[in-house]
Amino acid sequence: MKRNATAVWNGTVKEGKGHITTQSTTLNQTQYSFGSRFEEGVGTNPEELLAAAHAGCFTMKLSAELTQAGFTPEELTTKSVITLDPAAGKITKSELTLTAKIPGISEEDFQKYAKIAEEGCPVSQAFSFEISLNATLAN
Repeated sequence: MKRNATAVWNGTVKEGKGHITTQSTTLNQTQYSFGSRFEEGVGTNPEELLAAAHAGCFTMKLSAELTQAGFTPEELTTKSVITLDPAAGKITKSELTLTAKIPGISEEDFQKYAKIAEEGCPVSQAFSFEISLNATLAN
């Protein structure tokens, strides 16, 4: 399986602007700029897209692990916060925060499957920076 996205940029880094289109066109010429990346400008940015990818991948992987173990998650909500260190020019961390409603699961099993999903989701495996997980079972 292969997926793609295209980014177009016009102009200098600070005054220029660009747009991103994904294969599915869910993002279709979605604006991004210096302002949307480093300030509070309108549009998306690469870090936001990485956060969405990590939250989505981890949550699906956890659902798969739970289902395989015989649990049916009622709801899994994951937020990923990507940290960009502008001085170093690199992404340093993804912090996953999970809140889950899973009938019949013990805290111990919940934490075990959350950790398996954190380490096993393909997006986690693609990242070379720190990943942390704070998982809360809200039954």
